[in-house]
Amino acid sequence: MTPLPRTRHLLAGTAAVVATAIALTGCATDTPASGDAGKAATATSVADFGTFADLEAAAKAEGALNVIALPRDWANYGEIIDAFKAKYPEITVNESSPDISSAEEIQAAKTNEGLDTAPDVFDIGLTVALQNTDVFAPYTVQTWDDIPDALKESTGLFVGDYGGYMSIGYDSSKYPEPKTLEDLLGADYKSAVAINGDPTQAGAAFAAVGLADVQSGGDLDDFQPGIDFFSELNKAGNMLKLDVTSATIASGETPVVFDWDYLNATHVADNPDWKVRVFPGTGYAGYYNQAINKDAPHPAAARLWQEFLFSDEGQNLWLAGGARPARMEAMIAAGTIDADAAAALPEAPDTVVVPTEEQSTKAGTLLGEKWAAAVQ
Repeated sequence: MTPLPRTRHLLAGTAAVVATAIALTGCATDTPASGDAGKAATATSVADFGTFADLEAAAKAEGALNVIALPRDWANYGEIIDAFKAKYPEITVNESSPDISSAEEIQAAKTNEGLDTAPDVFDIGLTVALQNTDVFAPYTVQTWDDIPDALKESTGLFVGDYGGYMSIGYDSSKYPEPKTLEDLLGADYKSAVAINGDPTQAGAAFAAVGLADVQSGGDLDDFQPGIDFFSELNKAGNMLKLDVTSATIASGETPVVFDWDYLNATHVADNPDWKVRVFPGTGYAGYYNQAINKDAPHPAAARLWQEFLFSDEGQNLWLAGGARPARMEAMIAAGTIDADAAAALPEAPDTVVVPTEEQSTKAGTLLGEKWAAAVQ
């Protein structure tokens, strides 16, 4: 991946993309027969099945799809899963471990390798994706051309699907609006500020450090200023070391939270006084990535799931959840976007940064070396 352009009008700084999708559904040749799991596991596009109908038939013959780490209140995943089930009632969707991190998804695949309980697909942050490409199977969906090059590994090992901006959510009935990052170091936020996970394992937490970095005058080549900010936050007694969930928001256990804007926005349902703040200046954008387990027990269903997520229907379901879908620019050009949902998105920061592969890898290494000591 390459850096995303820092433009205000494009979603999360994405590049302009071609509006016409690749048509791969009409190539009937000597291709894998429906239900042939061995050949399905090596399919790199719909063309390897013959037609899209052949892919659907193969997935229905498998009869199941194992998903992992997909909380139903995260980016509209509940509605997305239910829509897939309604479209393909022949396929049982097995949902497991919804609240684990990106790194734990990979570990689950390794632990369950060879078993029919192994995850078929992953939803992971960029840093973890870069560290685990040997676990993924390459696959390019039919709408591949609509996805900005900056969001996809060139062979389809992993592909950015939905994203947003790092923000602060807070209980406005108990805490003042933080005008700047430094405000969170003050006495008003004693024992109140949480991040969504461990930044060495979870994409949202990694991005929280990234936001603190660029808001502290640093840049994405060196995450140390971001680590230093959280070290100060911890020394001030303001940092909460709790995993953030809808339940902790509703109970008031995590009243001030670093998280993606589309996730923070959903917590209004848990607390009517919940508000979302995107700091002025430089914003931090990021996308979560889809990938297929190379040892998926249901390889055709895994590929059909990817096709669904990157279809107009799937992309508009991300949008309905307040996230910015990867194909948004192309769908706007084609007139297939949900215009009302797009209009409801919060305004983007004036300047947006997204780490490159090299920067993400370097930052991940630094966090692995420095994070635990900084916040102990």
